[in-house]
Amino acid sequence: MSDQRTPRITITENGPYLVYGAVPLQVDTIAYDADGGSEEWQPGRAIDAGEKYALCRCGRSANKPFCDGTHACIGFDGTETASREPYAAQATTIEGPAMVLQDADALCAFARFCDPHGSIWKLIKRTDEAGARALVEHEATHCPSGRLVVRDKTTGAAIEPESAPSIELVEDPGKDCSGPLWVRGGIPITSSDGTTYEVRNRVTLCRCGASTNKPFCDGTHADIAFKDGF
Repeated sequence: MSDQRTPRITITENGPYLVYGAVPLQVDTIAYDADGGSEEWQPGRAIDAGEKYALCRCGRSANKPFCDGTHACIGFDGTETASREPYAAQATTIEGPAMVLQDADALCAFARFCDPHGSIWKLIKRTDEAGARALVEHEATHCPSGRLVVRDKTTGAAIEPESAPSIELVEDPGKDCSGPLWVRGGIPITSSDGTTYEVRNRVTLCRCGASTNKPFCDGTHADIAFKDGF
């Protein structure tokens, strides 16, 4: 049995995410540049959560971000439909002169850090230029969902931010909505059927209840103007 002090997340059938191991919980807001592009993460307040806590997955709790049992009252369907294939099998590869970009489109959480400065898909073709390379690194590593991974073409090593285990509640003022649960630092996530998803440095879990790629976010929160309201 797993040590209760070890950070991990268990998905319950049609119910909440159970978080173990005193994982820090805080708000992170997308900050924009002068042109309205996603530019940086602005850390916000920490949420007192404790050693073990349950996070709402249906999007309807009156005690968000925590679960209050509403999922049972509304008949929430939390069926997990996301691929169980490893990231490398899901991603397409785009080669540039000095870097390689991997892109698993199904994991997109619509944070839009990939769009400024002409978009990462164009910038990757210019990574023999120092300025373009720096922008590619910035945009790929700011992608919360891990949809985008950039690698050094010579070594093949992924360029990843160093993150301690944490869960960030994403807020997106540019779209006037609340975003996903940004899970950082390689926290294992176990499906309701007992299968553990590939452990990754950064992933985003749906908290609006409407993703078509559960348990992962697919950007639907922006379409429905989901508000956490905590």
